[in-house]
Amino acid sequence: GRTGRDIGKADHGAMVWDEIVAFWLVMLFVMPAEWSGQLAAFVLFRAFDMIKPPPIRYFDRKLKNGFGVMWDDIVAAFYTLLVLALWRVMAG
Repeated sequence: GRTGRDIGKADHGAMVWDEIVAFWLVMLFVMPAEWSGQLAAFVLFRAFDMIKPPPIRYFDRKLKNGFGVMWDDIVAAFYTLLVLALWRVMAG
């Protein structure tokens, strides 16, 4: 939150700590996996983070503080883990 205030924008593009922490959470559950699984997790996470499906878009627009900057990425991480879990179940 403070960095956003100092820069003058709550979620400035130069601040990537929120994405790093959220992706670390994904990797915590994906590891150990083959390289292809890690790549799939990264692509899914970035897609959810960029496309911002509901409710990620809502959180991104409404929460303009340190918590909000982190929360939309945490939800994107949850979506990523959900898709990966469903993928594993469907694959057998």
